[in-house]
Amino acid sequence: MTRTSPLADGSTEQERRDALLIRARALADRAASDPRAVEEDAHALVLRARHASAHAAHAVGLRALAAVHRARWEHAEAARLLGRALRLGPRHGDRLVDAELLAARAAVRHGQGRVTGAVRDVDAALRALAEARDAAAGERERLGAYLELQRAALDHNAGRLRDAEARYRRILSSGRASDDVTVRVANNLALVLAARGRHAEALAWSSRAVAVASGLGPVPHVVTRQTHAWVTVHQGRLADGLREFAQVADAYRAAGLPLGEHHVEVADAMADLRLLPEAIAAAQDAADEHARAGTWLMWVEAQTRLAQLHLARGDAVRARELAAALLTRSRTQRRGAWLARARVVDSRARAALGEDVAGDVAALRRAAAGLRRHGDLAAAVDAYLAAGRAALTGPRPVRACADLDAAAAAAVRGPLLLRVRGRLAAATAAHVRGDDARALREARAGLRDLASHRSALPTMELRALASGHGGELGEAGLRVLLRTGDPVRVLRWMERTRAAALAARLPVAPPGADEASTGEVRQEEGGAAGPSPVPAQDVLRAVARGVVRAAPTATGPVLPAGAAEALAHVTSTPPPAAAALRAALDGRVLVELGACDGRYVAVVVDRRRTRLVPLAATADVTSALRPLVFALRRLADPRSAAAGAAARASAELSLARLRALLLDPLGLAGTELVVVPVGELHQVPWGALHDAPLALAPSATAWWATAVAPQRPSTSVVLVAGPELRGAREEVEVLARLHADARVLGPDASRARDVVLAVRDAGLAHLACHGLPRGDNPMYSSLVLADRALTVQELHAAGVAPRRLVLASCHAGADVAYDGDEVLGFVSAMLARGTRGVVASIAAVPDVEVVDLMVGLHAGLARGETMARALHAAREGVDTSSPAGFVNWCTFGAHGAA
Repeated sequence: MTRTSPLADGSTEQERRDALLIRARALADRAASDPRAVEEDAHALVLRARHASAHAAHAVGLRALAAVHRARWEHAEAARLLGRALRLGPRHGDRLVDAELLAARAAVRHGQGRVTGAVRDVDAALRALAEARDAAAGERERLGAYLELQRAALDHNAGRLRDAEARYRRILSSGRASDDVTVRVANNLALVLAARGRHAEALAWSSRAVAVASGLGPVPHVVTRQTHAWVTVHQGRLADGLREFAQVADAYRAAGLPLGEHHVEVADAMADLRLLPEAIAAAQDAADEHARAGTWLMWVEAQTRLAQLHLARGDAVRARELAAALLTRSRTQRRGAWLARARVVDSRARAALGEDVAGDVAALRRAAAGLRRHGDLAAAVDAYLAAGRAALTGPRPVRACADLDAAAAAAVRGPLLLRVRGRLAAATAAHVRGDDARALREARAGLRDLASHRSALPTMELRALASGHGGELGEAGLRVLLRTGDPVRVLRWMERTRAAALAARLPVAPPGADEASTGEVRQEEGGAAGPSPVPAQDVLRAVARGVVRAAPTATGPVLPAGAAEALAHVTSTPPPAAAALRAALDGRVLVELGACDGRYVAVVVDRRRTRLVPLAATADVTSALRPLVFALRRLADPRSAAAGAAARASAELSLARLRALLLDPLGLAGTELVVVPVGELHQVPWGALHDAPLALAPSATAWWATAVAPQRPSTSVVLVAGPELRGAREEVEVLARLHADARVLGPDASRARDVVLAVRDAGLAHLACHGLPRGDNPMYSSLVLADRALTVQELHAAGVAPRRLVLASCHAGADVAYDGDEVLGFVSAMLARGTRGVVASIAAVPDVEVVDLMVGLHAGLARGETMARALHAAREGVDTSSPAGFVNWCTFGAHGAA
């Protein structure tokens, strides 16, 4: 029997129970938005309510604690607490409390991926709510709106975006939802609209959610800001979005929230920037965190992104393994959209592994149609593309056109990078139909869109990575032009896609400015010993600083004074006209190489004509190049005379094969060449293949710029010796005798700042230092100086550009090729800044033995010869009978025209 007689303070037991229930509801309402502030009070209330046999308050207090645990992704504990609370139902008989508990458990089960259980709980909650006749109308309406949010979220996470959008809009228009529910609905609606390509409207709803959430507590505020950042990035406002993402990471930590969902969004942003190692690390962190927490719903999404990223990076084996796990989990969760994504990744991975995927076409078409029907724009485009590519491998390739056309049509109203993929689909369909003019128009338009995206990025590294989005478009256009057989148009197209990131003359960083690129973090974390995992949020923060400095926001500049003006004056070197290029060549012959459909091709430009020469299969060149790289590595430090002899024989055989594959078909023996490699051909020791002077360049445009650049007044010579390098001091002392008034910075004096200032505008600089290559990020390869390592990024940011530069350092000439025909490293960075000639080695440099080659080189330079001619003459004087002499003869190359 309920006691109604007064207690000592004048209240009855029932009144105390009612007060506890009111207090419990207040804590439960606050728990989701500020769990840290609520947890202690909720524990105390549960104890008081249990002691007072206030069963309804006890149940609601347990719901508050469950909300605290759910905010921390401790879903199993949250489910346990809610189960306890529901078992109190027969004791209190309050059906509104039961409905609230069932609604809360539905959300927990949904997060665990237990979709069927979540649906059952929502249905049970609606029945309980209908029976809660004593509840106030306002309470019933607010809980009804929350249950409608649950149903909309079930549609949303199942990929039924159109249905989810309709439900979200009904909730917002009803006016019955609490502020907390309104924020969640507006936030989720923004995500749906962005996925459907309606970014302006998505941003408007996201902004409304952020505004309301700011007064509700740290959790809704940080979640809505993250959505706002994500939509902003995908709308194309990179500077604003990345800056907000960096702030959100700090807010997540301050609120004590798990970072899993944030990691997923960061992975998306990194993928757009083609920072694939960082994106993979972020997605892996997200998947691991969701697995530990048992939040399998979000695990599927993180795992899907992880599989897609491994595929983008070329690891089809890993992508397929991940896709297999996704297929199983998506079926269990009955999530058709994510099952469709998993099928797309699985098919693409198997295709990359050389398997027959023609039988996948029907399933991929169904997946694409379902994704499009439900309004998932980007996923539908990818699925249609996968279906089209699979159909191209079948007996009737023309059947692929319908799928490719569908991909192109769906992408038209998407964000810029999705439109680039749509252009690829359209170009491919046109090629299949034999409509070369249309294929070329689509490829050209896609590359034009990509150039717009690239121009917003602040560093040469990010611009080079961005070109990877257009790698397939570049090859699509080249395929069409090769079919026409017009060498002039082929060369022009190659130049459109070649080393575009190097063409922009980016502003020089002011002295003391902090580094603003991903490499800033990579350098700090990876160091000289090599790369190590870097938290993706830290990389994103560094990128954000760079983008914010380099780009104006929608409302105005956010840069230090003068920085926006510097960006406005960024210029790019346009490709030269044919007559201008021939005039600059002055008797040399240009050989620009391209790759298409597994074969190399060369465009040859001489005094009178331009011609197209088919070359070897890329696989044949690879099979000749790989043993050469290994042999040169062994020759740099042979373990024995026998090992050295075997390596020498292997190297000479590989050189002969490469010469036969790449140069002999051109018929240019004895002719001075300018060679523009592509892809892995940047690893070829070209000078060792040819019997005349040879200069290298990242593009014909880049070489032409070095040839026509105005002469600088500076004729100063700077000779630098790094520490702990055998023979470095002696090397620069010998070279100083060839150059009057040369400035020498010895091993103890070669401090980084002094070296930068000395060589910045020198006429000729020579750096004899240990080189530390970074294949993961060549802009952070470095030279070891007296006080620290000096990176390529620092040299480039500071505008260091001596007229001519000799890098007598290991691997300093081993620039790294990227997708989209980009190349990064010491040489390309120096040429991009205005250096006109560089000599460097693609391999390890035998320290003492290199002196003879360097003396011969400098003797030629002192006589006024170009780098290519001086190096060719110096190589003829090298004693190649020793392993070290052979390596130096083989691996040094000249770059540029000076």
